[in-house]
Amino acid sequence: MSAGQLTENQFDAIIDLALDEDTGYGDITSEALLPPDLTGKASLLVKETGVLAGIEVAGRVFQRVDPSLEIDVLIKDGTAIQSADIVANVVGSVSSILKAERVALNFLQRLSGIASLTAQYVAETIGLPTRIVDTRKTTPGMRLLEKYAVRMGGGHNHRLHLGDAVLIKDNHIAALRAMGMNLKDIVAKARQNTPAGVTIEVEVTNTREAQEAKKAGADIIMLDNMTVNEMRQVVKLVSGQAKLEASGGITLKNVHQVAMTGVDIISIGALTHSFRALDISLEMESQTLKLL
Repeated sequence: MSAGQLTENQFDAIIDLALDEDTGYGDITSEALLPPDLTGKASLLVKETGVLAGIEVAGRVFQRVDPSLEIDVLIKDGTAIQSADIVANVVGSVSSILKAERVALNFLQRLSGIASLTAQYVAETIGLPTRIVDTRKTTPGMRLLEKYAVRMGGGHNHRLHLGDAVLIKDNHIAALRAMGMNLKDIVAKARQNTPAGVTIEVEVTNTREAQEAKKAGADIIMLDNMTVNEMRQVVKLVSGQAKLEASGGITLKNVHQVAMTGVDIISIGALTHSFRALDISLEMESQTLKLL
């Protein structure tokens, strides 16, 4: 399954969990009111400007509810969308369409919200050699889908999980310094105890620590909550001997300034924890309704 590099079983497990939350006890409204043989067509209608992500997920939701539903995708993920765009049509049992509606929209609206916010950050760095990346601050169980949405918005993925790379953060450093180790010792220990080729990244909070991380041989130095002026100093200090990642306190208002310092990477947790869901609705087309 292409969405988020999930296997088909993983993909369906996420969808089935969401469906069980919403439909595990049936849909008493549709069951009470709608004839089981009523069919029609519904459209997924965009109501604001953004970037689409999750259309494949939404389509899969409808087909998990009712495999006989036909999904016609009109706009692909990663495409800029605007109000009044129809991204897909769904044809078949009206009861089935309405049963799947909320879960399909939950995925589609949220993933599109992430893609749309990411695209805004990327737009602020156009022409600069800086990559906008996400973090592990994701919705539990939704990480691969949310990181997929970041890519659809033009961003890049940081670590997918704790086994993806070494990231030596402040708490690691504090614990090991208490044992008498300096940063050079810490980086050396990480290299000794991890497979060859694994990236070693070190979090620092000031220029002195950045200098120490450079001398220790870190592959990436994360500049945590530094000012723009401090970042510029570190860029000059490191002089290309390690990649530099800016992190913490970065918003749409200052991301361009941060990119202008010369850092290689800007990581933004807000992409997946503070996005606003994009407004997309499902509209039944009344003229298509008929009893079989």
